[in-house]
Amino acid sequence: MSLPFAIANTKADGGRRAQLTLPHGCVQTPVFMPVGTAATVKAVPQDVLEKLNAEIILANTYHLYLRPGHELIRRAGGVHRFMSWERPMLTDSGGFQVFSLAKLRKISDDGVEFRSHLDGSKHFFSPEHSMEVQIALGADVMMVFDECVETPASWERTKSSMALTHAWAARSKKYWEEHRHEVPWASELAGKHQALFGIVQGGMYADLRRESAERLVEMDFPGYAIGGLAVGEPREVTREMIALTLEHLPKDKPRYVMGVGYPDEIEEYAKMGVDMMDCVLPTRAGRHGLLFAREDPSDRASAVVRMNIKKQEYAEDQGPIDSGCTCPTCRRYSRAYLRHLFASGEPLGATLNSIHNLSFYLETMERVRQDLAVSES
Repeated sequence: MSLPFAIANTKADGGRRAQLTLPHGCVQTPVFMPVGTAATVKAVPQDVLEKLNAEIILANTYHLYLRPGHELIRRAGGVHRFMSWERPMLTDSGGFQVFSLAKLRKISDDGVEFRSHLDGSKHFFSPEHSMEVQIALGADVMMVFDECVETPASWERTKSSMALTHAWAARSKKYWEEHRHEVPWASELAGKHQALFGIVQGGMYADLRRESAERLVEMDFPGYAIGGLAVGEPREVTREMIALTLEHLPKDKPRYVMGVGYPDEIEEYAKMGVDMMDCVLPTRAGRHGLLFAREDPSDRASAVVRMNIKKQEYAEDQGPIDSGCTCPTCRRYSRAYLRHLFASGEPLGATLNSIHNLSFYLETMERVRQDLAVSES
């Protein structure tokens, strides 16, 4: 089933400007998607996200399945209505979270048995169950259930894991095609459906990445994600695997790199031809006092500076985080005040820091989109 994806302009190096049309609205790409793990982008209210022009956010299948439960969210009308967010959303499959529970899981061809990190209770995720949960949540885009291999891993281990991912992708797609009409908002948005993306795996091996991409393209998904990266490998390896995989994915479908990265990295990947990216870094870094700014505030394309607001040097600094930034935090609050909030353990500090970092990421993507919209002479 096709997904409306209109490419407006493409650069020689692969970067493209496009529009992705989803049931809950249109998304301008390339796009950075803030992560709302438990149906909340940590410390940042939904109305603020709207003002920052976040067009699409993520929610996490594993966490919402455990708490408050996908059936409760289904009865509430889906995750959009549950969290009062009317714009597009994406849910991951829970595969990466299960991967992170190395000591609490048991993998078989059927799926993964795992113990909850909350209370130790036993659960089982199969591809079909992941689809059932994601359909109940009702995000615009959902992901196939996959296995993410550790880094480093042998070629043999990676190939075995990749084969499991491909088998699970086929099962995920079959269940989705049979049950996608059960989405909570089906009657409200008649004729519109969730989209299911395949996930390319293959670890850090070029031949396996190529094989994985080709196998998934044969399955004909509406879009494709590149998974299993930013798990400890050097940045140059991440870039190499992304570049190689992009060569083997359809140019007329959206391409999503999962779980990356720092601001300069997402800019680089967008210019390579990646359409969608997400990362917990803006809010996680903000909660720990790490802020992003431009080396030259008057030049929004200048190098990224990482600022540790905990440092004593900011105790009496009355300037904003970034004098060229127009976010609500920079317009109103000083570095000295933000340092005071952090030192005092005040929750407001985490909120203001997260707002700035999210704005910085979203502004970066907006500037990249503008650059990509200009045709080359």
